[in-house]
Amino acid sequence: MELPPPACPLASEVRPWSGQGPLLIEPVQTTASSAGYSSRLKTTPAGWPHRRQWCVWVEPVTAEGPGAIWQQRWHQAVQAALRTWQDQLPIHLVTEPLRAHVLVERRRPPLLNNRASNGRALLQLREVRRNQRWSLEPLVTVLISPGQAQTAIQATSLHELGHAFGLWGHSDQAGDALAVKAGAVPVLQLSPRDQATLKWLQEQPGLTQADQPSTQP
Repeated sequence: MELPPPACPLASEVRPWSGQGPLLIEPVQTTASSAGYSSRLKTTPAGWPHRRQWCVWVEPVTAEGPGAIWQQRWHQAVQAALRTWQDQLPIHLVTEPLRAHVLVERRRPPLLNNRASNGRALLQLREVRRNQRWSLEPLVTVLISPGQAQTAIQATSLHELGHAFGLWGHSDQAGDALAVKAGAVPVLQLSPRDQATLKWLQEQPGLTQADQPSTQP
């Protein structure tokens, strides 16, 4: 039996973050930067929602027989997008949602402002107890519609996973994975601007209240 990565301990207790107001906000001091499109990113009232290591749960294939092929194609496309991000970040795949910071689900996102989409990333901040310690963590639910061509699923996953890993904003250039609007050709790799923006983000202060010793017995 495969053991879970040591970087992904089980959450023994979870409670909502006590902060109030909008979750994603403009930085207090927004300055132009040569690091890709970092000046277009949003942060949270508790700081930049990035991590040094990420634990990701991907909805598994559950169908059997001929019907399983569609789930398998979805799963393969999502895994391909994850491998691209793994070239830039320490990302561990887990089989239990309570070990994850990112949950990737195989379903079409609900309408938003009467508009349909093939993917969406939903951010929460939570106070989580792992290994007897409390910390403030992002939890991102990524919804990826299976009703697309396999390359489109991969491109959608690459984009939405970028949000999940802290890039809460969009590029204004079509060749970037985080482009505000998808182009005619699916983007399946991270551009130099995507990579520069991610590098800039990783150098920013993370969430406050992190790694606080537990005050509970």
